[in-house]
Amino acid sequence: MNIRDSSPPPRAARPDKPERSAQHKGQQTRSAILEAALGLASHVGLEGLSIGALAEMTGMSKSGVFAHFGSREELQISVIREYHAKFEEEVFYPSIRDARGLPRLQALFDRWVKRVSVELDSGCIYISGAVEFDDRPGPVRDALADMVLAWHQALERAIRLAIEAGHLLPDTDAGQILFELHGLILALHHDARFLRNPGALDRAQVGFLRIAAPCLTEEGRRCLKQRH
Repeated sequence: MNIRDSSPPPRAARPDKPERSAQHKGQQTRSAILEAALGLASHVGLEGLSIGALAEMTGMSKSGVFAHFGSREELQISVIREYHAKFEEEVFYPSIRDARGLPRLQALFDRWVKRVSVELDSGCIYISGAVEFDDRPGPVRDALADMVLAWHQALERAIRLAIEAGHLLPDTDAGQILFELHGLILALHHDARFLRNPGALDRAQVGFLRIAAPCLTEEGRRCLKQRH
């Protein structure tokens, strides 16, 4: 509405109270199924999801679970999106409150490491899903790749902002930094989850500093010293 137009906008028709209540209950039920599906997929992978298993976990009928998703494929895609939303809430959104440059980049990495550390007894759907669907074209693989690429783009943006802030040298290869940071996370997941190496988390933090070191400006070094 234009600010000079003082007339109120027409009110949209509202569903009656019983209909609103039914919609709310349906959303709650769907959320509960999705939460159970996310927990199951974290342990058995996206391919381990089944309508029958979720019906048993949630105490619902198979037809009741099916009604909320329509297909196993849609269920898998919904789980991927839910996982990504939680990843953003825990890693991305808190980190962008940090100052642009190295503080934000390191915050993103630190929270990424923290998330891996709490997933040791379950697993990362980004990683397990890549193993399951790396050579299987289709909507599930596409949804998973889209979420991973969205995170990579956010991280690469943070690297470029660190260059713009004068914390990293102008000729820093942002794509290479991204590649190496992602490699650290894969190594961390392998050593901490598979090998149960107690020093893996510390090594990941040292790895971040070693990757950043050749690219740091004097301002970048001062910035890191203030954080450590």
